[in-house]
Amino acid sequence: MLPGRRAAVRLVNPAAAGDRPQPPVTAGPWNPDPRARINRDADVFRYRPPLISAYDGRFAHVTPWARETFMRTQGSGKSPTSHDTYKCDVNDYEIRRPAVADAATVHELVAEHDIEVTGGPDWTLDDIADTLKELDLDRDSWLVRSDGRLVGWGYARRNGSSENVDIDVQAREPGAATMLWDMVLGRAADLAREAGHDHAVVDISLYEQDKPMREAAERRGFAPATSFHRMRTDHSGVRPVFVPGVEVEAGSPGQDGHEAVLRAAHRVHQEGFAEHFGFVPKTFDEWTAEMESSSANDWGQLLLARVHGEPAAMLLGTDHFVSDENCGYVRTLAVRPRFRGLGLGKLLLTRAFAADERRGRVGTILHVDSNNVTPALGLYESVGMRPVLVIDVWRAVVRPRG
Repeated sequence: MLPGRRAAVRLVNPAAAGDRPQPPVTAGPWNPDPRARINRDADVFRYRPPLISAYDGRFAHVTPWARETFMRTQGSGKSPTSHDTYKCDVNDYEIRRPAVADAATVHELVAEHDIEVTGGPDWTLDDIADTLKELDLDRDSWLVRSDGRLVGWGYARRNGSSENVDIDVQAREPGAATMLWDMVLGRAADLAREAGHDHAVVDISLYEQDKPMREAAERRGFAPATSFHRMRTDHSGVRPVFVPGVEVEAGSPGQDGHEAVLRAAHRVHQEGFAEHFGFVPKTFDEWTAEMESSSANDWGQLLLARVHGEPAAMLLGTDHFVSDENCGYVRTLAVRPRFRGLGLGKLLLTRAFAADERRGRVGTILHVDSNNVTPALGLYESVGMRPVLVIDVWRAVVRPRG
């Protein structure tokens, strides 16, 4: 994420190995349904999907239909562009690629879902805009409209060059949900294949209480892989912890020595997260580019702890929760394995809490994997944090067909 705080919690504090093996799901390209029809007039492609066989109040159960019918013109030699529109005759759906300018409309759709499930909006407009900026919008995301109203949004995003692909599906109508699930799973398989893998490890992050989405994921071969707790503490006279022999440096953008601090923090991050859930190694340039792609990033909130001069732990705070909750946010906290047990996590957390309080923040938020290889949940509770939301990561192995 950090794009969406729900869709990408693994970019915040990814943790715990111990993934459960999942049965493979075969994804597109699928054989077109015999009722498929393509009208090549004026770059509008029409598709008649199979009839809905069952409807549970929010999601439709249908046989897989040909994603290729939308995304290719079946031998015409023409590749659809972001300006092409695809129409479904049955439900009058229009499918097109999103643009960053669609952020406000997408945010309205996502906020409606968040309010229904959690009681309040979770993603901010900036989260949505950041996500759209990070995606390859010409290939990896779709908008679905009906009668001029946005009824669905979905995307697939590969993590670096790995087989790991994050997806999301947001829909107001069952037909739109079905189409988006098919398209994002097909694209996930293609993304993995393009990176040289014979399968995709596909993750979707779902609120614990979102029963309809959990059922939709389970029907498509997904199963729970891990859970993230959103933790929060409220500030009232924070007292930072000190550890003998430990010095703490802060990020100082534009100043001499800042890049050296960044590079040391990157090394700590890569080593500290190596065994964690969903971790994909990144070079220094890849890591900094990923952090800086978020409008909430602030290298001035970077803390690096050195033990007798050696980089040992790092914390990166951001502004992800400032606009809606006036809270600081710990995007990343990492401790190198041989320095664990020295109290460095508590030291950096209390330093970050104190800095947030000085900035006028009423509290600080972070996410933690409940299956972490280190006892992180206990650490956060020991500094006064409490769980306020649970986000489950569901996983499936998806293989391309053909």
